[in-house]
Amino acid sequence: MLFWIREQQLMADKEMRNILLSFLIVVLPAGSAPAGNLIRNACLTADRAAASAKLCSCIQSVADQRLKRKDQKLAASFFRDPHKAQEIRQSDSHAHEVFWGKYKEFGAAAQKSCANSAG
Repeated sequence: MLFWIREQQLMADKEMRNILLSFLIVVLPAGSAPAGNLIRNACLTADRAAASAKLCSCIQSVADQRLKRKDQKLAASFFRDPHKAQEIRQSDSHAHEVFWGKYKEFGAAAQKSCANSAG
């Protein structure tokens, strides 16, 4: 009898996990999903002497707290093309101006949070 009860509990747990997973996939908007490792990967592949897995992971962690996925995607592009950051900063576009404000805040927070992760 105890075996049957335990088996029923395990089946209920599995069903509940499936329901929760379905909810997360269907109901949550795409913008609320974590951005992955856009910044971390760009940081690691940027061929900078100071880049380390620890530092790049720290920067990614701050980005996950401060920037939406689309902003992380744009910020990650700066590692490949640093001149693009200058173009965005000097742009007359309101969207770029808003982004640059968020990017500066992210940069300051990353510098403060990740100072001990460098080298």
